[in-house]
Amino acid sequence: MRLITEVAAAAGIAEEHLELYGKYKSKLSPSLWDELKHKPDGKLVLMTAVNPTPAGEGKTLTTIGLAQALNAVGVKAVAALREPSLGPCLGMKGGATGGGKAQIVPADEINLHFTGDIHAVTSAHNLLAALIDNHLFQGNALGLDPQRIVWKRVMDMNDRSLRSIVTGLGDGNGTVREAGFQITTASEIMAVLCLCENLADLKRRLGRMLIGYDQLGQPVTAGDLGAVEAMAVLLKEAVKPNLVQTLEGTPVIVHGGPFANIAHGCSSVIGTRYALKLGEVVVTEAGFGADLGAEKFMDIKCRQAGLAPDAAVLVATVKSLKYNGGVRKEELYADNRAALLAGMANLERHIENLHKFGVPVLVAVNHFEGDTPAEIQEVREACRRLGVPCAVSKVWAEGGTGGAELAGELMKLLGSGTASRYAPLYEDELDIPAKINKIVTEVYRGSGVAFSPAAKRSLAVIEKLGLQHLQVCMAKTPYSFSDQPKLLGAPEGFTMGVRDITLSLGAGFAVVITGSIVTMPGLPAKPASESLRIDEDGVIHGLV
Repeated sequence: MRLITEVAAAAGIAEEHLELYGKYKSKLSPSLWDELKHKPDGKLVLMTAVNPTPAGEGKTLTTIGLAQALNAVGVKAVAALREPSLGPCLGMKGGATGGGKAQIVPADEINLHFTGDIHAVTSAHNLLAALIDNHLFQGNALGLDPQRIVWKRVMDMNDRSLRSIVTGLGDGNGTVREAGFQITTASEIMAVLCLCENLADLKRRLGRMLIGYDQLGQPVTAGDLGAVEAMAVLLKEAVKPNLVQTLEGTPVIVHGGPFANIAHGCSSVIGTRYALKLGEVVVTEAGFGADLGAEKFMDIKCRQAGLAPDAAVLVATVKSLKYNGGVRKEELYADNRAALLAGMANLERHIENLHKFGVPVLVAVNHFEGDTPAEIQEVREACRRLGVPCAVSKVWAEGGTGGAELAGELMKLLGSGTASRYAPLYEDELDIPAKINKIVTEVYRGSGVAFSPAAKRSLAVIEKLGLQHLQVCMAKTPYSFSDQPKLLGAPEGFTMGVRDITLSLGAGFAVVITGSIVTMPGLPAKPASESLRIDEDGVIHGLV
C-alpha cells in the first residue's frame, strides 16, 4: 500500500484537506469541497449487475478493476463505493472489498470497523430510540401513542431473534410495548447520511424523520422530540467521506452503506460529488441487481441530488446466466449451452430496463476460470443482437491490465456521441400506488400489485397526510424480478404482494415491503464468522 497522503496527492488533494486515520485511511475535510466545488464534473458511470446468484457476479470487484484499468490507460478515474456492513461480512457474504488483484485496501479494516461511520449511525439511531422511551417514561408531553411508535432500534449484525421484541418489562423500566431491531444499514439515518448534501442538510433531514404518531393520529418527528442536535453531534465525523486506495493505488471514496434490498443501496451523494470533481471518470456501484440498486440509483439518488449518469455497466457472468437458465449451483461449471441461452433472458431484461432511464449500457462479462471461449462468444453474440457493446473483464486475475478491453469499450461509449438522456422512471406527481405499480409493471414485468390490509392502512395514512409526493424505495428479494426468490430468469405476469409501507420522511421516500423480505437478516447455518481467525501477529485470516 502507498501512504494515503501519496494517493491523495496523486488525485490532486493537498494534505491540509486530509483527516488521517492511520497511514492508509483518511477522512476528507469539508475544506476540500470549498476548493473543488467550482471545478467541472467528470463522467458518472454506474456499475450494476444481473440478479445475484450463489456463484457471485463480482460487481464491486469489477468497479474496482475498471477504475484501475482506466487509470492504466491514462484516464484519471476515481471509484465511489459503499462501506461494508458487519452483518454480511460475518454472516452470508463475507468481505465486500473486491478480490484477487482488484481490491480496495486495507481490506480487513474496511470490512470491519473502518473509520467508525456505521457505528456512529448505530449510536445516533439508538440515541433517538432511547429518547423516545425516556419521553414516554417522563410524562409523554407530546402525547405519543405507545402503540404507534415506528422507530425501532438497530445493530450492525444479523440477529433474527431481535426482529420482534417487547421492551419495558419489569417494574420501573418504562412503558411496556412491542418493538424490534433492524440492521443498521436499514436505518433511515443511514439513508439520510447518504442523501444529504452537507451537515446542515443532514440536520434538516434528521429533524423530519418520523418516530410515531400521537393520540390524535398526527405524525411526531425527531425534531419535535428535540433530538436533532445530539444525533448530529454523533454523526459529525461520519458525514465526511473516506479516502482509501486499490491495490494499484487508484483513489477510492468509500462512504455510507445502505443495503439495496431493504434500503436505497447507493453510496453517499457527498462522496459522489467529491469524486466527480477529482476524476475524469467516476465509477460507482449500486447494490444487488439492476432491478433494485440501479432503479433506486436512478429514481432516488440521482433525482434528489440532481445527478445524471453518463453510462451504465451491467456485470454478468457465464455462471449467473446458466443459473438463471435453471442450472443448480453444483453444476454451474459444466458446459450447458441450453441453460446459458435460457438465462440470457435475465440479461436482456436488465438491459431493456436500463435503457428505459435513457442511459447507454455496456455489458461486462466477469471472467471466471473454467469459462469456455464458446460460452463467452454466446454472450457476445447476445449483446450484439441487443445492440449493446460487450467486453470481457479479467480484473480478478490480472488487475487493471485485465480490464483493458472493458475500459476501452467504456471510453468508446462515453465518446461515441450516444449521449445519456437520463430521466427517472416515474414522475413525482404520481400517487404512491401508481409509482409502485409503474415499477412493478415496467421494471419487474409483473401484472399488478396486491396490497395487504396493513399496506392499505398505510396508504390511507399517506393520503391523509398529503405525502403522495414521496419517492418509493422497494424492499424486495434481490434474487428475482418478482417477490419470490426462486422465480428466476425473466418472469412475467406475476402479482407483487406488498406487505406494508413505512415512511422515511427524512430520506424523502416510502419503503415498500414486499413478499417475505425482512429488515433484520438472520445468520445462515454456517456463518462466515466461523471461518475467521487472527494469528499471533495480529493478521486476520478468512475475511474474504
